[in-house]
Amino acid sequence: MASIFQRLRDLDERTFDWVFQATRALRKNRFAFWLSRSGDGPYYALFALLSAIAAIEGSMLFIQRALIAFAIEVPLFIGLKNLLRRDRPWLRRKFKPVIKPADRFSFPSGHTTAAFLFAALVVASFPVWAVLFYGWATLVGISRVALGVHFPSDVIAGAILGTSIAAFVVAVV
Repeated sequence: MASIFQRLRDLDERTFDWVFQATRALRKNRFAFWLSRSGDGPYYALFALLSAIAAIEGSMLFIQRALIAFAIEVPLFIGLKNLLRRDRPWLRRKFKPVIKPADRFSFPSGHTTAAFLFAALVVASFPVWAVLFYGWATLVGISRVALGVHFPSDVIAGAILGTSIAAFVVAVV
């Protein structure tokens, strides 16, 4: 059983190396940095505020769901990171990261968790935006690998976690 987990870790690290090399141009023109920053918390609040100001149908339910979902997401992903304690790629691979992450641990990716949570909530309230928001969430996840602060499995776990939290909140609220 241990060899299966070691093989998965090796695959994850090789995939990280490939993605990190393949996205060099995104780092040079700072596009990966911009994508990563677009997944920061204040932008979610701004979108919610704009949807309320524009009086878009469903915006108040969206805001209610978002408040509940993020109240679940933040302590959950922080708790998982501190429980699992997986080092970030730059600590394991001994290179200088492009950005300074907020903490030492990488699993799951908080930015990706939040981005997929937000995308799923937007789609539940405003389905016409599905392709745009899921595409954006995917790019946020890729940017985290491109910047050297997450392994691909961190991003995949974040996408699953964020989507699951959103599905739970949509089902109960």
